[in-house]
Amino acid sequence: MFGLRKTLGSLFKSGRTDAAWFDTLEESLIQSDVGLPTTEYLMAALRKAAKSEKAASPEDLQALLIDEVSTLLSRLEPNPNPLFMQSAQQPEVWLIVGVNGAGKTTTIGKLCHLFQSQDRSILLAAGDTFRAAARNQLKEWGARNGVDVITQDSGDAAAVAHDSIHAAISRKCDVLIIDTAGRLATQDNLMEELKKVKRVISKALPGAPHQVLLVLDGNTGQNGINQVKAFHAALGLTGLAVTKLDGTAKGGVICALAQTLDAEPKPRIFALGKGEAIGDLVPFNARQYSSELFN
Repeated sequence: MFGLRKTLGSLFKSGRTDAAWFDTLEESLIQSDVGLPTTEYLMAALRKAAKSEKAASPEDLQALLIDEVSTLLSRLEPNPNPLFMQSAQQPEVWLIVGVNGAGKTTTIGKLCHLFQSQDRSILLAAGDTFRAAARNQLKEWGARNGVDVITQDSGDAAAVAHDSIHAAISRKCDVLIIDTAGRLATQDNLMEELKKVKRVISKALPGAPHQVLLVLDGNTGQNGINQVKAFHAALGLTGLAVTKLDGTAKGGVICALAQTLDAEPKPRIFALGKGEAIGDLVPFNARQYSSELFN
């Protein structure tokens, strides 16, 4: 994201906009993982808008491009954002999924902080039964937030999910967040395990999980589209949290997601991870994100 801003910052401060200027803009978008089809879509829309508005200066074209990207990204903007909804369900169950290293556990810790700022009581479930380190990391985040964590030294993820739901009900918690082991969408046996976890959750609490959130590494680039499609097909994602946008030039992949996700209902982007601090998980806003990309 910041790599994209650095590249385009000088471009929009140049004195003229000729054919070479447009070529540089197109190349910058592609290199920032907006993707060729989405770049072509945006460039065509920009040229059309520029002709209609008789815009020629870099500043005017920058404003038009922000408008076009904002309109595109609004397809992924939740309204209202579930991060701020006081659900009628108790507990409201969030199932967190994603590939290894995407930042699931860290995102869970930040979600705890966000929900607690709304005076909502939280319970965590350590559904990654493969790695003791993952359970310990979740416990650390629980301790930082003053939140209990349901764990099992043995057993499977479905059993942890089942026990945590009953614990959340008995404790009258507002939100239950269930962590899962990282896995590739191509690992059929592990994806089947996730489907089982979801079935167990639904049986233990009809209507749950209320949110199925995929944590997506912003550095993933165009491969992120395949991840979203695969997890969505398997689980019916409701939302995305895109992480590591504080130090990547790949922030443009969100634009590609907005154009290429055609399944309905499509998952919306709930939040963006913009740093390591506990408060660095911010709700997604299409207009704000577009402005940040090009300013």
